Amino acid sequence: MLNVRKSNERGAASFGWLKSQHSFSFGHYQDPKHMGFGPLRVINEDHVTPGRGFESHGHRNMEIISYVLDGALEHKDSMGNGSVLRYGDVQRMSAGSGVVHSEFNHSKEEGVHFLQIWIEPNTTNEAPGYEEKHFDAASKRSRLRLIASNDGREGSVSMRQDAAIYATIMDGDDALSHPLAAGRQAYVHVIRGSATVNGVQLAGGDALKVSGEDAVRLAGAADAEILVFDLPQ
Repeated sequence: MLNVRKSNERGAASFGWLKSQHSFSFGHYQDPKHMGFGPLRVINEDHVTPGRGFESHGHRNMEIISYVLDGALEHKDSMGNGSVLRYGDVQRMSAGSGVVHSEFNHSKEEGVHFLQIWIEPNTTNEAPGYEEKHFDAASKRSRLRLIASNDGREGSVSMRQDAAIYATIMDGDDALSHPLAAGRQAYVHVIRGSATVNGVQLAGGDALKVSGEDAVRLAGAADAEILVFDLPQ
């Protein structure tokens, strides 16, 4: 089964310093038809103006992944971590039994554009944790690069869920396939550009829910950057 989630159907929020689009219910945007997909609970596409950001706030029992697209995102948390993330950086924060963090645009002149992804963990009230790794464009070009997994294999960040996130940059004649095992489903999010996913044409911000299929098939791309989530049903 294939279900399309169009970019212009996403929830939206604008607070002057923040413009955000929500693939799933979040904050003031609540839609019972879009509460998540398997353990995937949030994909927010955020644009933050120079020098502004999210003040210190808390989370519990969530795997929070940041994927920076443009600009510089400054992170600080109650575990003592502090860093500035740029394009290619992937950060995983396991909120576990409780963590407080802040996220700000590090630049006073340029905006920052990033995806914040929440995945529900398969264990709760564990000790909080943090990890970040860099995946340059070359490592994602014309291939599905594993960036997050349950065991940190292939140099990915690890998370507390039987899920995997792949990133790719595709163009032209590139054609990629990712097999789906029994009991698995996929969520394909086109970050930018365009591509055909299992025969469905998608543009930037669009997504496709894939269930009951044996594989995710990507082709017909034009300057596309895409995330593929391999998830338990």
